[in-house]
Amino acid sequence: MQKRKFEVWFPVFLSLSMVVGMLLGYKMRDSIPGKSFLFNEHNRPIQEIMDLIENNYVDSVSTASLADTAIDAMLQKLDPHSVFIPASELQQVNEELSGGFFGIGIEFNIFDDTVHVINALKDGPGFRAGLQTGDKILKAGDSILAGRKLTSDEIRKVLKGKQGSQVIVTILRDGKQLNFTIIRDMIPLSSVDASFMVDSKTGFIRLNKFSQQTYREFMENLDTLKAQGAQNIILDLRGNGGGVLDEAVEIADEFLDGDKLVTYTVGIHMPRKEYRCRRLGQFESGRIAVLTDEGTASASEILAGAIQDWERGVIIGRRTFGKGLVQEQFDLSDHSALRLTVARYYTPLGRSIQRSYSNGGKAYYEEISNRYTDGEYLHEDAGKNDTTKKYKTIKGKILYGGGGISPDYFISGDTGRMGEFSTKVFMSGLVSSYGYRLLLQDPSMASHYSSPEDFAKNFSFSTNNWNFFLQMAAKDSINISNISPTEKEYLTTSLKRSVARQLWHNEGYYRMLNADDKAVKKALEILEK
Repeated sequence: MQKRKFEVWFPVFLSLSMVVGMLLGYKMRDSIPGKSFLFNEHNRPIQEIMDLIENNYVDSVSTASLADTAIDAMLQKLDPHSVFIPASELQQVNEELSGGFFGIGIEFNIFDDTVHVINALKDGPGFRAGLQTGDKILKAGDSILAGRKLTSDEIRKVLKGKQGSQVIVTILRDGKQLNFTIIRDMIPLSSVDASFMVDSKTGFIRLNKFSQQTYREFMENLDTLKAQGAQNIILDLRGNGGGVLDEAVEIADEFLDGDKLVTYTVGIHMPRKEYRCRRLGQFESGRIAVLTDEGTASASEILAGAIQDWERGVIIGRRTFGKGLVQEQFDLSDHSALRLTVARYYTPLGRSIQRSYSNGGKAYYEEISNRYTDGEYLHEDAGKNDTTKKYKTIKGKILYGGGGISPDYFISGDTGRMGEFSTKVFMSGLVSSYGYRLLLQDPSMASHYSSPEDFAKNFSFSTNNWNFFLQMAAKDSINISNISPTEKEYLTTSLKRSVARQLWHNEGYYRMLNADDKAVKKALEILEK
């Protein structure tokens, strides 16, 4: 009897169990990423191939390296700015965005396999410990640095470390070995290359990037310039490849009044997000000139585009890079990261300034170098904005998008003075190191000039200075005895800037550079009008 009851009810229990299991499976499917009801556990082909290579390939290979290559190939099908960042590079990338790292606070260069201290940053850890310009670093901690043909990146890794960590540095000074105990600390990566008054009422600020510290640095320098009487600002964004969008918006807020729109972003998976002015700016009425070129990109273009759309200032220079895509960084489980394009940004008038990348990443980046060969670098009418879409400002000015921000006033590039010899010299690093080496030979030079302005007016490049440069070049097997007068003049001017940089760092360099800068001269002319 019991056996018969079991035979009758067993199918019922079995059916109920199957139904409950199916319901549980249906409920659980959403909690398992990438799985669906009745999913299977088979590997995807890419993982199968990786396993086959690892277990069967004729030679030993790094599967991690192969995986990185596969990721890069996949991202190339998207856009040129979606990138995979390996774990080995992520720290440096994040440091650039955060605006600082922990180290000993020196600028260095490598001459004859020896690390030379070019500059000990004022009030930095190395400066406080006693390091000086001209010191030669022989050893840091347990790492011997002299005579090993190390790269700059390898040396930086040795000098960097955790905040508060200690490193004993052995240096050679005046033929004697000295040891310095240095406590590593935060070393800011400044966004402001230079900030000073160009004339009695015009301030100059050059920004090299937009990090998380850029707005704070910008405001400190703007306040200083205003205190010195600045009624006009020349904002130099040439070569500024962008960075943190919010920092560019904050700076725009200082120039634009009311609740004006600075930019907005939209993506398929991201709803429209507007970035507007939120407060009374510190420079809403002064005159502004923004300098741009083909290296001005991303966040720099957001700032320049907002100023142009609202006709708040003038854009001077050449067409910008043309990057209108927004990336978000996703950290991955192996400490690498994916920087994925998630939206497009638009100027206040609705312009997308993103260039086409339909022909692939290689052609996309080659378009920048092609500007030097197709005439755009020298001629205004060679610009390549999308003229099929017109945008009109509140005063009726017509603007275009699609290929970067085109300037209101075009400034051609300077190619006439560069030749075979000067190109070799610049690529060898002789110009950048000249000022340091000259001052090592004649330390008293620093006491001859009271300021960059004094240096610019009174320093004359002597025959002895030129002969010293010839000796440096000859040591690097570069013979420039037959250089043309035009190239010699160009090199002489560049070498003077190198000396000014060594004496007064970036301020000295840009003060000398601005004296011969067509874009700065044009800005001063327009601002005066």
